[in-house]
Amino acid sequence: MLDNSDSAIRQSMSAIAQATDVSDTTVLRMCRTAGFEGFTDLKLALAQEPRTVQAEISTEPQTSDLQAAARLFRAISQALTDTLGVLNEKTLAEAIDLMAGARHILVGGVGGSGIVAQAFYQRCIRLGLRCDAPVDSQLQIMHAALTGPGDLVVAISYSGITSDPVLVLQEAKSRGASTLCITGNSSSPLARLADVVLVSVSHEQGSEPMAAQIAQMTLVDALYSVFAARNTERVQLTEERMVKAILPKSI
Repeated sequence: MLDNSDSAIRQSMSAIAQATDVSDTTVLRMCRTAGFEGFTDLKLALAQEPRTVQAEISTEPQTSDLQAAARLFRAISQALTDTLGVLNEKTLAEAIDLMAGARHILVGGVGGSGIVAQAFYQRCIRLGLRCDAPVDSQLQIMHAALTGPGDLVVAISYSGITSDPVLVLQEAKSRGASTLCITGNSSSPLARLADVVLVSVSHEQGSEPMAAQIAQMTLVDALYSVFAARNTERVQLTEERMVKAILPKSI
C-alpha cells in the first residue's frame, strides 16, 4: 500500500484484500496493528502523507509562466483526486442528514477557509436552509453561544488547529448543537470536536495552499449537489422564489 498509495486510497478494503490475496479481516487487523481504528483511518493517513510527485512539482525549475500555471493545475488535480479517494458514502450521507435536520446552520472559518465558509453559506441559502456565516471570528463564537440542540455548527479550517474555529465548535458542543467540520487534518483538535468530519487533502507547502482551498470548495459543492438531488422539488421552489425576488432588480 505504501508503494501504491495513490491507488490504495481510492480502493475499498475488499479490493485491497483481493489484490493482496488475503481476507478482509486480515486487512482490518493490519490497520489496527498499525495503530488505526479501521481502514478509512489508514486511507486518510496515506492521503495526508507528503508525496514525492508533489515535491517534484514544487521544486522543478520554472522555465515559463505556463509551467508555473501547470504546476498549480497538477497540484489541484492531485488534491481533488485524493480528497475523493478518502470521501466515503457514510460520512457524506451523515453530513447531508445533519444539514437537512438542522433548524439553523452556523458556518465559520478564517482566512482562506473563511472564503469557503461564505461559499457554504451561499449554497445553504440557495437550498432554502436557514444559515448565518459571520465574517468576524469573534461574532462566530458569539453566534455559537446562542446555538442549541437542533442547530448545526460548521467549522472550516485546513490545518484544524486555528484557535477561532476550534473555539466555535467547543462553544457549540457545550450548547448541545451538532457539529461538522471540513479540514485537512483528521487528527486535529477541530476534527475531534466534530460529529462528522469531511477531509480535504492537499500536499502543498505554505500558509495559503490554493489546492487545499479548492478541495474544500469542492466538498462544499458536493454537499450542495447531493442535498439538491435529494430534495429536488424543495430546491426548485426555493430557486423560483429567489429568481422572482431578484429579477426586478436586473438592468
